[in-house]
Amino acid sequence: MAVAIGVAVAVTAGDDGDDSTTSAPSTSSAPSATTPQGQTRKAAGERDDLTSFQIDDRSSAGLTDIWLTWTIKNNSGQKSDYSWEWEAVDADGTRLANGTEFETAVQPGQIAKGETPTTLKTAQGIKLNITDFERNRAY
Repeated sequence: MAVAIGVAVAVTAGDDGDDSTTSAPSTSSAPSATTPQGQTRKAAGERDDLTSFQIDDRSSAGLTDIWLTWTIKNNSGQKSDYSWEWEAVDADGTRLANGTEFETAVQPGQIAKGETPTTLKTAQGIKLNITDFERNRAY
């Protein structure tokens, strides 16, 4: 039996040099949205193309099997490649895992879903942070 555990995704803004952390983007198409913490986000940018990034705990029968899943929606007008760096931290802020993910050749308006296994031993109390995110034109 697979059980998905949603984890809030903290994001480090990258384009404007702002090092503040915000929650995952909402699915609203409004020019700005208010996060659950009450902070106002800027208009949609390339980071907003990552619409979902979460932990999926598929552990069963005493065997640990924890994956990361994501959804990208290309909101640009050109075919794009995506790469992002992430870290998984516990409640004390200790980094337990980190990595880089790629999604390539996503057409304008297209949705791409992906997943990857992790070395995490538990999904309980784990927070995912996006530490870098880039969208580049694909050729």
